[in-house]
Amino acid sequence: MSDTRPILLWFRRDLRLSDHPALDAAARSGRPVIPVFVQDEVVDMLGAAPKWRLGLGVEAFCDSLAQLGSRLILRKGDALGALQQLIDETGAGAVWWTRQYDPDQIARDTRVKSALQEAGLDARSFHGHLLFEPWDVATGQGKFYQVYTPFWRAVRARDTGARLVPPRELRAPATWPRSDALASWEMGRAMGRGAAIVRPYLHIGEGAAQKRLAEFAHTRIDSYSAERDRMDRDATSGLSENLTYGEISPRALWDAGARAMAEGKAGAETFLKEVVWREFAYHLVYHTPHITHESWRAGWETFPWQDETDTTLQWKQGRTGIEIVDAAMRELYVTGRMHNRARMLVGSYLTKHMMTHWRVGQRWFEECLIDWDPAANAMGWQWVAGSGPDASPYFRIFNPDTQADKFDPKRHYRTRWVAELSAAPPQTALSFFDACPRSWQMDPKARYPAPVVELATGRQRALSAYEHRKTA
Repeated sequence: MSDTRPILLWFRRDLRLSDHPALDAAARSGRPVIPVFVQDEVVDMLGAAPKWRLGLGVEAFCDSLAQLGSRLILRKGDALGALQQLIDETGAGAVWWTRQYDPDQIARDTRVKSALQEAGLDARSFHGHLLFEPWDVATGQGKFYQVYTPFWRAVRARDTGARLVPPRELRAPATWPRSDALASWEMGRAMGRGAAIVRPYLHIGEGAAQKRLAEFAHTRIDSYSAERDRMDRDATSGLSENLTYGEISPRALWDAGARAMAEGKAGAETFLKEVVWREFAYHLVYHTPHITHESWRAGWETFPWQDETDTTLQWKQGRTGIEIVDAAMRELYVTGRMHNRARMLVGSYLTKHMMTHWRVGQRWFEECLIDWDPAANAMGWQWVAGSGPDASPYFRIFNPDTQADKFDPKRHYRTRWVAELSAAPPQTALSFFDACPRSWQMDPKARYPAPVVELATGRQRALSAYEHRKTA
């Protein structure tokens, strides 16, 4: 006789109905499906902005499930304990979820799967967060890839399969278990007054993500390669926010890029490469999990980076005296996001000109980015610092002024975000002072500061340190 016990479908960073393998399998099983979200030990570790944004995503997903006649059961506490309690309450015979690949989530999921399987339950993980499983992409010698370009060549022609349509319905259990009230969790508490400033910049939920992708594919993907580095233009997809919480699948992006490429749109291949860059980040995190907390390359443990100092606070506040760096840091505080080119510039200035450890910047992004991703953030910081997967890292020291001239030639980006640069600053720049902590005592009428580190001085100091390391 087939199993008719309910399936607990444990949602984490997969808050969508379409192209969702675990959800599709549960719906096809014909068994009662109980969707579950747990504010567990991994969620509790999130910084202020990503935890708040996750809560908003959960709220939107509750509405999506309601349209199927279903609901999302909310519980708080240790993941295994919360799931076991729900199993006892509902008589569920299975717990299914979408796989994650960073060390914290692997550790949690391994513990959960082992305990549930020992108890005789069907504990099963499904793909869906990535296009390619990290263990399915290997070199000719059967090893994992350590350089992006060969990784791209290995996967670019692979069949990613057909996207799955959303289920028409989910069979409900005879009795629904109790659910916490999402508001009682106060997932946005740490955001303070910044939440009201950042909120208008967010695009929450599956519907918003799909609309965003369609608009990008129609209007901007053709010029993506030529203009994606322009900080003064809206030239990117902006979908990192939605990918982070699984509000859209990577296969949806891949399919849109492939269609655009078939139509001859010039920027399509570059867009596909950026989708695969995310895949590469997870490939490295899975095979070399130390990348999330220590230098990826051996021999960087003794590099003379410093920890947090008074000048680090100025970097966080957007008061380094380097206009493009300060604009980017303030964009982050007002919108919860930062242009990708700007991320490279603020990272380079912190780790090279200021000689501050990349972990300092990584932790700040963990706190402030609404699109924070454990793999992309770790690899991005190590790439720009030189300790990560980069064949020739030591000489890449971006000149912020030169970069600003190239990618913000009419100063629109800098003016948009740094109030002290204008006699009549725009509201975007003034919003920073409404969002930042009162303890910073920031004043839009203050004199713009001198550089904390002059560009020529910082470059020479960094080159000397890198050259010394090579010699040693």
